[in-house]
Formats: sequence, C-alpha cells, structure tokens
Amino acid sequence: MKERVRLMNKGMRYAFVLLVLSITCAAFGADATNPYIGRWALTIPGGGAGWLGVTQEQGYLDASLLWGGGSVLPVDSVFTSDDTLFVIRLNKVERKDAAGKVVRTQMFPDVLMAKVSGDDMELTQIEAHRNGAGIEQRQFTGKRIPPLPAKPDLAKAKFGKPITLFNGKDLEGWKLTDPGAKNGWSADNGILINKPAEKGAHYGNLRTVAEFEDFNLNLELNVAKGENSGVYLRGIYEVQVADTGGRGLDSHNMGGIYSRITPTVNAEKPAGQWQTLDLTLLDRHATVILNGKKIIDNQPLLGCTGGALWSDESKPGPIYLQGDHTGIKYRNIVLTPITK
Repeated sequence: MKERVRLMNKGMRYAFVLLVLSITCAAFGADATNPYIGRWALTIPGGGAGWLGVTQEQGYLDASLLWGGGSVLPVDSVFTSDDTLFVIRLNKVERKDAAGKVVRTQMFPDVLMAKVSGDDMELTQIEAHRNGAGIEQRQFTGKRIPPLPAKPDLAKAKFGKPITLFNGKDLEGWKLTDPGAKNGWSADNGILINKPAEKGAHYGNLRTVAEFEDFNLNLELNVAKGENSGVYLRGIYEVQVADTGGRGLDSHNMGGIYSRITPTVNAEKPAGQWQTLDLTLLDRHATVILNGKKIIDNQPLLGCTGGALWSDESKPGPIYLQGDHTGIKYRNIVLTPITK
C-alpha cells in the first residue's frame, strides 16, 4: 500500500512538472470562437472575490488576474489544451541560510485549470508547497461578466432624495465587514475617525448596513502623512484614499480606481488637509471629482478591485471604508441614489 501511494505521488509530481515545463513554450493559438475569451467574476477558494480577464491578439492568448486583495496583474502564461484553459503564475521563493543570507532562488508555479459551460466556469487551483514537497488542490467557480452597458449620459440621470449616511454622533447605520475584527472606528464631533491603536492587530473595514445600486456619493476626508484608506462603491470598486502627493499619475494613488483606472490629473492636497470626493457610479461607469477637479470622466469598470466583498457586479452593495491599514478621518458623507 505504501509503495502504491508512493508511486501515485510520484505520478502526480511528474504530471505537475510536465505542466510547469509547458510555460516555457509559446502560448498555443486559440480559435476566434474560444469560449474562454472575456471577463470572469471569480469566487476564489475561501469565498473571496477574484477576477480573470482573457484576451486574444494575433491568435495568442493573454490573461490578467485579481486574486482577493492587491492589484490586477498579468499572468506568466495562459494557453488551452483540448477543452481546458491553463493559467499560470510564478512565485519567487528565496532560500536563506542560518544567517539569513539568500543562497538560492526558486520559482514555484500556481496553476489554474478552467473549463467553461456556457457562462459558467469551473476551476481547479494547483499550488505547490513552497518547501518543495507536495501540492494543494482547490476547486472554485466563475461566472462570465455581461458586456458593459453603453456609456451613460450623466446629464440625463435622474436623482432621488439625498441620504446622510453618517449622522456625526455615532455609528448608527454602519457595521464592520468582518465582525471578528477589532473596531477602530468612532464618531467625534461630526467626524468619523479610524484609530487602529493596537500595533499588529487586525482592524476592521466599515460598511453601511444599507445597500445601493447607482448613485452619487459626496464626502470629505482627511489623510495624515503616510495614511492609507479607500472608499468602496457598492462594496466592490475601490476609490483609493491615501497620502500619495508628488508620486505622479497612477491608479494606486489618490482618487484612482485601484489598479483599474488612472486619474487624468493630480488634484490631491497635502497630507493633513480636508479634501472632497464626488463619486458617481452609473451603469458600471465611474466618475471621480477630487477637490473640484474631474480626474476620472465616466470611465468603464471592467471588474471588481482588490478587497471587494464579492465579484458579482450585478447586485446592489454597501459603501465601505477601508480601515485595516492605518488611521483616517471622514465627514459629511451624503449619498444621492440615481433612479434612472
């Protein structure tokens, strides 16, 4: 029995090695009717939000992936074999001696294998243990994201009655996205403050109990030096809030749709000053006005961003404020629904 198990494990490792070797080859050409091409909302292992975008150019496939938190990043290799799509990311692992000196570097693959049936995707993740012994195998699912609606005409949008989301006195109407996290949020004289006082502890993000679809959101914020937060629209699209003055234009800087859309101009004030954000979400298009300057003009949202509560863009969601990084201050938070 032990010999049979040993041979089975050896066979699995051999198959895995063959799969990894394939990343050194050119990506296989794909037919124009390839069912994998498009954008996919993923529910990744553990229930987090992910995203996969697959494109084809000159007969070859490319892909980008969002895996829970962080940014949307290009993968190292993507190809098809029979009815399966293979998506491969490489992870650099440094081996250190007893003194902490790096003595060698190895690349370990993370392989996603996907099959499509209509608009549904079934995926398997095969991840090599970083110690070089064994693999983990997990199953999860994806759903094809419907085509983006046409760019909306904001001048024709119909607005409902404004809703004051923060009463300035307490956290009524708000709750943590993770009930098990520490709460650093409090109300003080009209200001919503996050103070993650205990170093190294996991502090929570704050969300509205109510959920919304399309809307305009207006608020003020104060970012001290080195602070980092974010305003999530419908719980899935993060507008970056951070002290990034002087860093140039980047989707990871103040007012950008995190790793998705880069502002066209820099309108950020110095750290410690109150700033205004005016955000409009309509038909999966975003407009961002920072301190009176339009920095993102009715641009399409291709999918969720890192830290999203879920990847489904079709349903309403909360406003959520990131509080797990550093301190931050908000005030005068008013949402006006778009009734169309």
